[in-house]
Amino acid sequence: MAFRLFVPILAGATLRERLIACIGATIGIALTGAIGGLVLGNGPHVPLLVAPMGASAVLLFAVPASPLAQPWSIIGGNTISALVGVIVAHFIHEPALATGIAVALAIAAMSFARCLHPPGGAAALTAVFGGPAVTAAGFLFPFVPVALNSIVLVALGYGFHRLSRRSYPHVPAPAPKSPHGTIDPPPQERVGFRPEDIDAALGALHETFDIDRNDLERLLRQVELQAMVRTHRTLLCEDIMSRDVVSVHEDDTADQARRLLLDHNIRTLPVIDTEARLVGAVGLRELTRATDTVKGVMSKAGTASPDTPAMSLLPVLTDGRSHAVVIVDGERHILGLITQTDLLAAAARVQTTDKALAMAVG
Repeated sequence: MAFRLFVPILAGATLRERLIACIGATIGIALTGAIGGLVLGNGPHVPLLVAPMGASAVLLFAVPASPLAQPWSIIGGNTISALVGVIVAHFIHEPALATGIAVALAIAAMSFARCLHPPGGAAALTAVFGGPAVTAAGFLFPFVPVALNSIVLVALGYGFHRLSRRSYPHVPAPAPKSPHGTIDPPPQERVGFRPEDIDAALGALHETFDIDRNDLERLLRQVELQAMVRTHRTLLCEDIMSRDVVSVHEDDTADQARRLLLDHNIRTLPVIDTEARLVGAVGLRELTRATDTVKGVMSKAGTASPDTPAMSLLPVLTDGRSHAVVIVDGERHILGLITQTDLLAAAARVQTTDKALAMAVG
């Protein structure tokens, strides 16, 4: 407890991620300064690299998913704030008053322009207290070197994150939509919390969090899923799967596949190759487009292993498109199949058991 204040508060921060951030910041800042020197020269008339870029690099390379680290936040936030600082310094000559007003107006301007970026406050201060070089640059300073530095840094960050296989700029996951083209929410979002619950919770906490609203919802839904998987961890796919699986060969005709679906009153057929390995799946929806063999219209099959927690199949079986998950071994030979009905029956059984145990204990 004595060292509690020194514990990192960023969720998901690992040593590997921080090392990548350090490498990225080293490359990004060094090259930004070098490029600035090539463009502007090394004379004293204007700085080739402004100090706020160091803070921008922390966000860009350490927390690239943050809304504060996105390209427009870095470029717009730094440039607009520097411009605000130059304007304030031009009209207000009392240093203490100028610094406070410059930072305050920078925050307001960034908020209205939707490019809030903490280093922007430093950019505004630099414009006020930058010394002879900044004064001589005048209204050019927000654009050269501030905007130039910001653009170069973002471009280098983009390239670095692509090479290190990290997503940047961060694109929030789109809100799930009904697969049937209706205004109803998708099945997995009809239970549990709703978007308006998130808005109400944020309003009740009276705090601003450094995470996109859609990302927050996606995180909370994943937490719900993980909690369900944990509480029902003992229920595995092999416990509830059907083992006598009806399948179709990839070279069979569409008529043969339709006949199997109708004769067995099922909605999905696993498709196998000549070595009896799973290669896809078909249902009546796919077969409406078939003119020859099953192979030409089959879709990708959802799969799982026998020791997968059964409740982890919920996202697949509630996406509005998949009706079954095929249970396979390491060589993709079919071991069983779990349908939506199988999972619903298992969930109902578990819930009934839990209630019975609670009553017995009570």
